[in-house]
Amino acid sequence: MSLKDSLSWRYATKRMTGAKVPQEKVDKILEAIRLAPTSFGLQPFKVIVIEDEKLREEIFNTACQQPQIKEASHVLVFAANRNVSAEQVQEYMELIATTRNIPVESLNAFKAMFDSTVAGSAEQNFVWTARQAYLAFGVGIVAAALEQVDATPMEGFNPQALDTILGLEAQNLGSTTILTLGYRDVEHDHLADVAKVRKSTDKLFDFK
Repeated sequence: MSLKDSLSWRYATKRMTGAKVPQEKVDKILEAIRLAPTSFGLQPFKVIVIEDEKLREEIFNTACQQPQIKEASHVLVFAANRNVSAEQVQEYMELIATTRNIPVESLNAFKAMFDSTVAGSAEQNFVWTARQAYLAFGVGIVAAALEQVDATPMEGFNPQALDTILGLEAQNLGSTTILTLGYRDVEHDHLADVAKVRKSTDKLFDFK
């Protein structure tokens, strides 16, 4: 199936069957998320991959009462760094140096570009890191479609409750979005067979 056909096929699935997504497909989706672009390539976020039924039940009861939380095969929580620290930046510089076999000192000018981010307020930091998490989040949605795996993007949850359940604050993280992976329940999902509604090309794009 082509990229266009895959994106036409996908929709925000409202009910899922509970069937497990093969690990090979999950791995491909996660690898696409790992390879997603982010500003400076820093990847200032973490993705928590949840299969445990008891944990998903707790999330459903406390933080997100949407049926996909319990019916999905996997629940992916995208959590962004609350603050970008100098230590985090230095660790990234060392990773670049090791990966590309170059002296870490040669990256000093690049490292200096992070100064304003590190010096910014926690609120400014989280706005920026959340945007980076959203980039990977979008790539995950597309990757799932290419694998013919249904994916439901979610923002309608209680982030404070979810952060508490997952112990994210202690990890300098805050939840931003949820992506459930699974298979559509055609019998119970009222959106399964309806036409996709999108703006036409001429209304969405302004060509100069």
